[in-house]
Amino acid sequence: MANHQTMRRKRDDGDEGVEGSLRRCIVSGESMPPARMVRFVMGPEGDIVPDIAHKLPGRGYWVGSDRLLIQRAVEREAFSKAARTKLVHPADLAFRVEALIVARLGELLGLARRAGVLTLGFAKVEPLLKAQPGRIAALVEASNSGGADRGKLIGIARRNPRIRVVGCLTDEEIGVALGRENVIHACLSYGPLADRFLSEAERLGGFRVLCPAEWDVASHREGCGI
Repeated sequence: MANHQTMRRKRDDGDEGVEGSLRRCIVSGESMPPARMVRFVMGPEGDIVPDIAHKLPGRGYWVGSDRLLIQRAVEREAFSKAARTKLVHPADLAFRVEALIVARLGELLGLARRAGVLTLGFAKVEPLLKAQPGRIAALVEASNSGGADRGKLIGIARRNPRIRVVGCLTDEEIGVALGRENVIHACLSYGPLADRFLSEAERLGGFRVLCPAEWDVASHREGCGI
């Protein structure tokens, strides 16, 4: 009886392309963890709605978290084909998804600040990286940050391979999330919020470069001798 109820629940609530703990992208056909994907559901007016948190009711349609894949889903009407009914989607769906992931990252930064696990500003981040690198899960650098200070911090961070460098948010996006202007340098201490932030950053990596290669080249120059 229990097995019958479980199977019925899966039929009622299951998503398109569910394969155990993986989901299948309706564009590429690749199966991957949900954390690397974006879920979409049908809205009340037959429109396609991004479900960034993977919590909205209804059958979900999964696409890899990548700008090109979402653009292809729109161009090929992959959502309508998967749903077997005509669904309406905006042409700029990929940009809307990107903005939603950015907003989610901002929310996590705000939570981290209130929890006391976010350190802001070069003057505080640099000594923390030097003295307690084992505490740091991520160095967050504004994508439009200046090369000299950024190079010094990345040079220090790269000495500990466990520290991730995230540079996909602008100073304005970080500042808006924290209610401050021009936040350039920050670091997140290890913990659940850092894990969630890094997972969302990986999803944003399908839309933006997480850490430009030239940053590491500059860090060798700026960070030497520190």
